[in-house]
Amino acid sequence: MGLMALPLFSQSVSDATIHKRENRRGMVLKEWNTAVGARMPFLDHVTTYDSLGRKIEEIEYASYGQKSRVVSEYPANSDVTAKVVREIEYNDRDKVVRIRKFEYNEDGSKKRQLNYYPNGKLESVKVYEYISK
Repeated sequence: MGLMALPLFSQSVSDATIHKRENRRGMVLKEWNTAVGARMPFLDHVTTYDSLGRKIEEIEYASYGQKSRVVSEYPANSDVTAKVVREIEYNDRDKVVRIRKFEYNEDGSKKRQLNYYPNGKLESVKVYEYISK
């Protein structure tokens, strides 16, 4: 797709995040909703975690089926402490609609989010600014 490689800063996550990931190893979480007055619940979201407990896929459903799907990618050969470096968003027809890449500050906080069209052309950039009081 011709996407540029991004520098990877410190990818560490907090101890609390590591603990959550350990509890989610290999898990598939299904979220069900029931409309007021309805008898049958309907599937709303399915979130899949890898063997390290990192979220790798989230699917949102509507009455007609899949509404959207997001696949999360982590650095190659990374461990449980790695942060997501890229997300690929798909529409209801499972066609790529957006690619998000993330850059992090040295302390692990998000620095920038770069949004790309499916053809690899940059669409927009979100910059994170942290202000202490």
